[in-house]
Amino acid sequence: MSTDLMPTYKDLDTSERMLLLFEVEEFLKHEASLLDERRYNDWLELIAEDIHYWMPVRRTVMAANIEEEFTRPGEVAFIDDNRMYLEMRIKRLLVGSAWAENPPSRTRHFITNVRVTAIDGDEITVSSNFHLYRTRLESEEDSWIGRREDVLRRNGNSFKLARRHVFIDQTVILSQNMSNIF
Repeated sequence: MSTDLMPTYKDLDTSERMLLLFEVEEFLKHEASLLDERRYNDWLELIAEDIHYWMPVRRTVMAANIEEEFTRPGEVAFIDDNRMYLEMRIKRLLVGSAWAENPPSRTRHFITNVRVTAIDGDEITVSSNFHLYRTRLESEEDSWIGRREDVLRRNGNSFKLARRHVFIDQTVILSQNMSNIF
């Protein structure tokens, strides 16, 4: 055990680590299925009141400046939402007032390489890779690939998503819109 009162992920025994990783993966798979099935109100139930949902802009930089590859919080971002903005996005999707999603997109979320990277009390930091595939209308196809850094907060026997930072691999977005939830 570490000298701190809070156990770290590495302090857990193998069975505890396996159980925690299983619970995290089940949560992420459930979340992905809700989004793919357009069950947005159910998805909102998984979101913490103090969520920070953020996708910085990625830039092509030289190796010497790699720390500047992504914009930082407070700088320009593709998405920088709190709970209120996520609720507004969902409402627009549900009532059909989001022109870019009428008719709605068909999506498939693939989540892989899930890793628990830290535990801090009831918050678990999780890193994962994703592929979001979207098709729209008759011939529009979009694909976003990247990694996510999430903070999941224990909520009884499950979790609430308290933070999601999305880092896409693309530096140029070729899709006509980014109205989907990552």
